[in-house]
Amino acid sequence: MFKLVNRRRNPKLEAMEAVTSDPMYRYLLVLTICSAVGLQTWRTLFDNFAVNAAGLEGRHVGVIQSVREIPGFLTLLAVYVTLVIREHKLSALSILILGLGVGITGFFPSYPGLMLTTLAMSFGFHYYETTNQSLTLQYFDRTTSPWVFGRLRSFAAASNIAIGLLIWIMAALVSYSVIYFVAGAAIGASGLWAFRQNPTRMDLAPQHRHMVLRRRYWLFYFLTFMAGARRQIFIAFAVFLLVKKFGFTVQWITALFVINNIVNYFLSPAIGKAIIRFGERKVLSLEYGSLIVIFILYAVVDSKWLAGFLYILDHVFFNFAIAIRTYFQKVANSRDIAPSMAVGFTINHIAAVALPALGGMLWMVDYRIPFMCGAAMSLVSLVAVQSIRTPEKPGHPHTPPRTAKA
Repeated sequence: MFKLVNRRRNPKLEAMEAVTSDPMYRYLLVLTICSAVGLQTWRTLFDNFAVNAAGLEGRHVGVIQSVREIPGFLTLLAVYVTLVIREHKLSALSILILGLGVGITGFFPSYPGLMLTTLAMSFGFHYYETTNQSLTLQYFDRTTSPWVFGRLRSFAAASNIAIGLLIWIMAALVSYSVIYFVAGAAIGASGLWAFRQNPTRMDLAPQHRHMVLRRRYWLFYFLTFMAGARRQIFIAFAVFLLVKKFGFTVQWITALFVINNIVNYFLSPAIGKAIIRFGERKVLSLEYGSLIVIFILYAVVDSKWLAGFLYILDHVFFNFAIAIRTYFQKVANSRDIAPSMAVGFTINHIAAVALPALGGMLWMVDYRIPFMCGAAMSLVSLVAVQSIRTPEKPGHPHTPPRTAKA
C-alpha cells in the first residue's frame, strides 16, 4: 500500500506561476518585445546609417539624439491622454507609432529626415515605456514586480538576439531601407493585434487622472533625473565612439548587440531576484559604483576590444535601474503609480533633451569630456542612493495606504 506524500507548497514558485498566467503579463510581454525590437533595430543601424548614408558629424548626431528625447520629456501628457483612451490601449497605439517611425527611417537619409523619423519612433517608444512601467507596478505586487521587470527584459533581450542576427544577415544582402521597413511593418502589425485585446482587471485601485508631485517622493525624482542625464552619455556617444574612433562596421555593432543581449537574457531575471533579496539600495550602489569606473575607462581606452567589453558591461548595469521603480512602488500611494510614472519619465528626460547636443559640442573639443561627465553623474547618484529607506513589511500595491499626504 502506497502512502501519498504531500509535497511542500513553494510560495515563490506559485507566485511566479500566477504571474505568467496573468493576461496582463502576456500582453506586456508581446508589446515589450516589439518595443525592444524597434529600438534595437533603430540603434543598431543608426550610427552607421547616419555616418555612411546621411554623412552626419558628431554635432548632427548630438542634436538628433536631443530631438529623440523630446517625446520622453512630454510623457507627462500621457496622464491626460488616458482621459480619452484606456491605458492598455495607449500601449497598443504607442507600439503602432513606433513601428511607423522605424519603418520609414531608411527612406529619409538626411539630417532633417532623420530628425523627423526619430521623433516618430521616439514618441511610440517613450509612451509605451511609460504605460508599461505603470501597468507592471499596478498589476504585480512588490514581491513579484522586480521579477516581472527582469523577466520582460530577458524576453526582450532574446528577441533582440533574433533581430540582431537577422540584421547581420540582411545588412550584407539588402539596403538600410529594407531592413527598417521589415522591422517596422512587423511591429506595426503587433500594435494592431494589441488593440483587440483586453487584459485588464477591475480589482485595482483607480489611478489619479491628474499630475502628481509629492515632497515625499523627492528621492525617486532625483534618482530618475540623474539616471536620465547619465544614460544619455551612454546612448548618444558610446556606440558613436565605437564607430568613429575604432571603426566598428554595422556587422560588428550588430555582433556586439547580440552578445550583449545573450548576457542580459540570463542576467535580467537574476537582477530582479537580487532586488527582492538584497533591496534597492545595495543593488543601485553596485550599479553606480561600477558605472564610475566604466565611464572613466571609456575616456582613456585605446583598445577596440576593451571598448566593446565596456559597452556590454555598461548596458548590463543599466538594467539595475529597475530598482528605482520598485523603490517607488514600496513608498508610494498605489493611486499615484500611473501619473507618477508619466511624471518620472518627464523628469528623466529634462536633462536628456539638452545633454546630447551639449555633449556633441564638448565632443568636438575633446571626445573624453562627455564620458568624464558621466562618471561624475554616477558618483552623485551613488551618494544619493544611500538615503533609500523602504518599509519593513511588504504591502499590497492595490490597497492605498491610510495616509497619503504630500
